Amino acid sequence: MLDVARLVENLNLSPHPEGGFYREIHRAVQQVQVGNQVRSASSSIYFLLPAGQFSAWHVVRSDEQWHHYAGSPLELHLLTNGTHQVVTIGSDLAQGQLPQAMVPADVIQAARPVGGWALLGCTVAPGFDFADFRMNDRVELTRDYPAHSGIVEAFLRD
Repeated sequence: MLDVARLVENLNLSPHPEGGFYREIHRAVQQVQVGNQVRSASSSIYFLLPAGQFSAWHVVRSDEQWHHYAGSPLELHLLTNGTHQVVTIGSDLAQGQLPQAMVPADVIQAARPVGGWALLGCTVAPGFDFADFRMNDRVELTRDYPAHSGIVEAFLRD
């Protein structure tokens, strides 16, 4: 049985600013114009969330496709237009889990494993760039999502 330390070592993962660990595994050579910026057509990473950790609220300016690879299922939390939605990504289709899920560009997202660690892949198109990534803060989220204050607090870092 693999543990988190071995996964981090075997996959050569580094800490991610939103939580967990990651490593970019692909960046398309093809480029696209996004407004006045040039981005790779797509990019993908391994993303590992250990048990008890979470991916804090954040926004990516591109569509992001999450893929479940191994370990526990993952709750993917989405905030948009005053609503909160949860999608469970995992391999137990009989329990309503999905093997992958899409987060549209500019939707606020956070995630946590259900149980032990969860190993996922994230594919972003147009490709990910940290210039297109933003962590959400408490003031903004509690102002915009007052009906969801409990879940907002669960995924904030001080």
